[in-house]
Amino acid sequence: MRSLNLNHKLIFTVVKKGKANKVVMASKEAGAEGGTVLLGSGIGIHEKETFFGIDMIHEKEIIMTLLPEDSLDTVLERIIEAGNLKKPGQGIGFVIDVKGVTGIVHNKQNMSLDEEALDKMTDSHISFELIVSIVNKGDAGKIVDASKKAGAEGGTILTGRGTGIHEKAKLFSMMIEPEKDVVLTLVPTKKVTAVIKQIEEDAQLNKPGKGIAFVLPVEETIGINHSINLND
Repeated sequence: MRSLNLNHKLIFTVVKKGKANKVVMASKEAGAEGGTVLLGSGIGIHEKETFFGIDMIHEKEIIMTLLPEDSLDTVLERIIEAGNLKKPGQGIGFVIDVKGVTGIVHNKQNMSLDEEALDKMTDSHISFELIVSIVNKGDAGKIVDASKKAGAEGGTILTGRGTGIHEKAKLFSMMIEPEKDVVLTLVPTKKVTAVIKQIEEDAQLNKPGKGIAFVLPVEETIGINHSINLND
């Protein structure tokens, strides 16, 4: 099995609705291969909280950008510029370490999951990790089924949109951004390798354009009120 590139970062950027396309385009020009956009709402310290006594909740766009660590500084600089994030009230961003990634299949990198490398990254004091799978709309069921088959208990599905290196369709000269399913799967650390390997196999992430999955460390969990055998 081919080696897994371990040095990836995930940039989360939260901006006002309508700005995500500009941020994604800037990040791609700087070397990123795309981004996944989720819709949300919120209020910041610089935004009005009420209008004629009515609470104001502002629509937001959340961009997830997965990229190799050596591209981080360049892409982050362009995201800050495109989102005008140095100006108060325009948005925020933060960077998270990625512990493993599968589904990057093209000429620059042709990799499959290296279970041994992923096992070596596992910290003994961490009980859970989060697998994030980003696939084409309608494929979330494959992720959930594969996860449960390998020992996970389920998953949370979000809807977003994204542009990847294999998605360049146009309609009347306008870029079409395919809808995405984003699946969040909280998994006991000892089961992460088996679950992500099953996801890769069942969702065919080793084929171009099928999607990606990556692992994020979890420091603490709450709300898990039933018995889970962490050592299986």
